Amino acid sequence: MLFGMSMIAFSSTAHPTPRLLWNASASVPIGLYAIHPAGKLTAGELLVITPPAELAQFMAARRYLALGVPLIKHVAGLPGQIVCRSGLTITVNGIAEAQALDRDARGRKLPVWQGCRTVRTGEVFLMNAGVPDSFDGRYFGPVPDSTIIGSATPLWLPRKQSSRNAAQ
Repeated sequence: MLFGMSMIAFSSTAHPTPRLLWNASASVPIGLYAIHPAGKLTAGELLVITPPAELAQFMAARRYLALGVPLIKHVAGLPGQIVCRSGLTITVNGIAEAQALDRDARGRKLPVWQGCRTVRTGEVFLMNAGVPDSFDGRYFGPVPDSTIIGSATPLWLPRKQSSRNAAQ
């Protein structure tokens, strides 16, 4: 009886992490991903995040991603690391990691931030560097780590992926 009551109390306060996610965006390979709690973050790790409200609104207005749909991006910068954007070049700790674009596929100007900043405790810099037109930290900078839903592991990826995804 006590166990049953404690489980009811726990379930009413717990916010379970979604366990599966279908990714339809070409920023990472299209397919089914398992989501599990993120532990200590590492560079290159694949994360699922809820975009901050202002970013989510921007992406929805541009039709990059519908409201309520999570983003899947790789960790490119962790607290204490220095991320810079100089012109179109993105560096992490002085190493060029990716190039930004100035316009999206529809010819619209993309957001620009310039300069260098140290990723703070409570932030993470996300970027899919292997995908030149991924909308990621090269345009919006670091995001709060409170937006992290979990880490993602591919479970099933359709055999035929575009050359864009094959390069990852």
